[in-house]
Amino acid sequence: MKIVNLLENLKFGDQDAHAEPLHVDRESRIILFTLTPGQSIREHKAPSSPFLAVILKGQGVFSGGDGVEHTCGPNTLLVLDTGEPHLIRAIDELVFVGFLHGAPG
Repeated sequence: MKIVNLLENLKFGDQDAHAEPLHVDRESRIILFTLTPGQSIREHKAPSSPFLAVILKGQGVFSGGDGVEHTCGPNTLLVLDTGEPHLIRAIDELVFVGFLHGAPG
């Protein structure tokens, strides 16, 4: 068993969001994302997996395939369909964990 404290020893990028792989195998990927206020993750998509995210800390603006922006905070679950374009912008220090099926390549 592997145990990870999700809010301990957080790393933030100086200019860009930081993505820390917590677990990667053939069946799944779990990534911890950290953003400082104003940082963003440009529009992109996960072409071969749904993207599930749980916000742990802070507030962020999240937009899915319909282009509608939603301000979300801690204890929120986001579910994006396979291939659904999405983008993220941090309002304040934002920490969330993302779950995907499989690993690229």
